[in-house]
Amino acid sequence: MPDAPPISPSDERIDTGLTARNRRFYDNLWRDAKLVGPERFNTWPAVQEIVRDHPRRLEVAAGLRPRLPIAGTTFADISPPALRELGHAGGEAVHASVTQLPFADDSFDLVCAMDIVEHVEDDAAAFAELARVARPGATLLLSVPLHPSAWTPFDDAVGHYRRYRPDELRARLADNAFVPERSAVHGMQPRSSRLLDVGMWFLTHRRERAMWWYNRVFMPIGLRFQAPLTWSDGLVAHEDIDTVLVICRKAA
Repeated sequence: MPDAPPISPSDERIDTGLTARNRRFYDNLWRDAKLVGPERFNTWPAVQEIVRDHPRRLEVAAGLRPRLPIAGTTFADISPPALRELGHAGGEAVHASVTQLPFADDSFDLVCAMDIVEHVEDDAAAFAELARVARPGATLLLSVPLHPSAWTPFDDAVGHYRRYRPDELRARLADNAFVPERSAVHGMQPRSSRLLDVGMWFLTHRRERAMWWYNRVFMPIGLRFQAPLTWSDGLVAHEDIDTVLVICRKAA
């Protein structure tokens, strides 16, 4: 794997807005959470298929919900609690932001970025970095929320800068030589607006209690009732999609 030293949390290259949101929300989330192995997610069958021919792997901002096999994978994140657990589990944990990845060009055969680029103010820089470290012919596993019209208080709470219009997502991928091969409806956000409202009230007024319920009750229930992914060719983008998972190939 690429030999890259950890980056100090004070390194000015790390996006300060992303760092601030991470400290407010995700460090609190991961501090009391358990690491959930990638085999627990409905992405695992596709990942198993891909990793056979992709030995050099990077996952960005996995938190404690990695989708790639932990052993043998490099993880770049800015959350110390997540990095600590991923390192203990056998991953190569590197403190770094998606907008400033400390790896050489063309370092990886497989790059995974689940639910991260929407958290970054300069998403053009994030896509450019993902493309830079991916070798020609590499696979990108990417998930993002779609449709600005579907914005809810949950998007604000977790630090989203945007939801993507399908044409915007296509343009970002094309600008960085990523070609969508197949995609699937993805995500574990509740569809009930009432449930979201209750959750947001607890996040605002009873944050510690909300984190406890999420980690110990809602997350296990969500994992148990995940539906298998249904794949479509290209980029599926109809209006009722909350989050899309896309498998792309970087053009040679």
